[in-house]
Amino acid sequence: MLKMVLWPDPVLKQVSEPCVVGDKSLKRLSKQMAQLMYKTNGCGIAAPQVGLNKRMIVIDCEGEDYYGKDPLVLVNPVIVETQGEPEDGGEGCLSLPGITVEISRAPWVRVQYYDLDGELWEIAGDGLLGRCLQHEIDHLDGKTIMESATPDRRIQAIMDLEAARAAGAKPGDVDIAEDEDAEE
Repeated sequence: MLKMVLWPDPVLKQVSEPCVVGDKSLKRLSKQMAQLMYKTNGCGIAAPQVGLNKRMIVIDCEGEDYYGKDPLVLVNPVIVETQGEPEDGGEGCLSLPGITVEISRAPWVRVQYYDLDGELWEIAGDGLLGRCLQHEIDHLDGKTIMESATPDRRIQAIMDLEAARAAGAKPGDVDIAEDEDAEE
């Protein structure tokens, strides 16, 4: 069973190695990653988040009617184009449970990737899908939302994360530190 790697584990700072396209073992791994992602109510998970130095992500940004039915597996994904002025938006991360950090990202992205059968595809997205693609590909490049945040936001995020951990945050929990503040 895969386990979530939590920040600041050094594995999250490593640049991931490309996968062998068409490697049959990736199918089983992607199913395990998807199970963990769904168990923790995530919309994306990258191999480094389960301790593996592989360039593979699993995402599911579907609405509630389809969430959990058909996750998208991207092997060796590469951002080939972004469009628009970067926009701030709150992002959570399964490796940093209990907090949300404002991150600036391009509003639209196009990504090239291989599927589990070794076929080359492209996907483009905005909104949650665009943000999720950029977030998960950052993981493959050794970058979490802590590294993506501005210095001021990073300091606040570290304080929030300490409070969330003290409150017992688990992967999938969002803004637990703020919930504790509200109860006081």
